[in-house]
Amino acid sequence: MNRKRIFQEIYSRLSTRYGPQQWWPSDTCFEMILGAILTQSTSWTNADQALNNLRQFGVLDPHRISELPIDILASLLRPSGYFNQKAIKVKAFVDHLRDHYNNDLRSFLMQEPNKLRTELLSIYGIGEETADDILLYAAGEPFFVIDTYTKRILRRMGIQPQNDSYGEWQSLFHNSVIRDTATYNEYHALLVAHGKKTCQRTPLCKDCCLLDLCTFGSGDIFFHLNV
Repeated sequence: MNRKRIFQEIYSRLSTRYGPQQWWPSDTCFEMILGAILTQSTSWTNADQALNNLRQFGVLDPHRISELPIDILASLLRPSGYFNQKAIKVKAFVDHLRDHYNNDLRSFLMQEPNKLRTELLSIYGIGEETADDILLYAAGEPFFVIDTYTKRILRRMGIQPQNDSYGEWQSLFHNSVIRDTATYNEYHALLVAHGKKTCQRTPLCKDCCLLDLCTFGSGDIFFHLNV
């Protein structure tokens, strides 16, 4: 089975197993962007609690957050963990939006995709995974998001690039799966679901829909030792 067919088979099986995921779990593009920052090193549940704090405090808005004292913002973001650093990161984003786009989020997101990605990466606290979350889920551009779940699942299946860089991992998907926003959205969400429910740190291999495709699940001793 060639690589494109393997990626198609993975998608098909995960879709059958878990059903439509319909990500990202936010109401607006701005909430999605803040969520992408706040979910760094924590779960979506914790990030969502922080977003709810902002909502209840009446400051879930770029202009209001930019005017909020950093210590108050940090206290509202406490549920997301690393809240002092995340307050600085959120401030960096909203200040960038204010200073360069007069808080016009639509204009910011409507840029040429590669230019937007470069600009996102120039903002403090936004790395490649967070930038691609924003590109895919807020801007609607086909950039596949590479996260811990994706790497874990593919490594166990014996699929990985020669160079263990974010860009090389992303190229695996860009070269193997049609560049389509809806497909990338759903594929990424399905991998997250599989990583949380089945291919955990201690995997539940006997219940895995990918078992016969997986080097780890087949019991290859050498691969076990090198995961």
